[in-house]
Amino acid sequence: MIEQLISLVAPPLCASCGSARPLAAILCDRCHADLAAAPRVIELGPPGVELAIAASPFEGPARLVVHGLKYARRLSLAAVAAEVMVAALPDRGVPEAVVPVPPGPWRWRWRGFDPAEEIARAVAALTGYGLWTCLGRAGGRRQVGRRRSQRLSDPPRVRAAADVPGEALLVDDVWTTGATLSACARALCDGGCRRVIALTLARAL
Repeated sequence: MIEQLISLVAPPLCASCGSARPLAAILCDRCHADLAAAPRVIELGPPGVELAIAASPFEGPARLVVHGLKYARRLSLAAVAAEVMVAALPDRGVPEAVVPVPPGPWRWRWRGFDPAEEIARAVAALTGYGLWTCLGRAGGRRQVGRRRSQRLSDPPRVRAAADVPGEALLVDDVWTTGATLSACARALCDGGCRRVIALTLARAL
């Protein structure tokens, strides 16, 4: 009753587009429908990644969800991302060990959280898979805003910081050139992982 009274004074807003939304929802009906209907993208992965799966192209609601989580700190959007990402997975053959792509150390200190890990935790909770926060990332230049050639020639420096699973479902928010996914896959394989499949919310085409 109290929540309903509050909603009359300050209607709840969609965490994606900012329009009115149902009281119990995170997104408005339109954003939720558009995100659920987005075509998934499945490709052979970059080097070291057997298959790369994205729940949506990096446009429309998917772009807004990524930006809302990363830059507006709307952590509830991690669950929204995880829901459509899990729905995009094949019915079988998926590793049951969820590994988040690690953040650069200064990015974690600036945000106070890691978007990829928040999404990975939500994916693990939805699927019942184990969560392996086993990768670490050294300081280096951000990938965001760099040209494709720069991303590929100077990938992130990733290492196994703990025991790695035999097979990994590598989770990130956006898949662009694949340089970060490849760096993570290489670190996993160096640690003994035999197979890596990548899962992201969006694919920047």
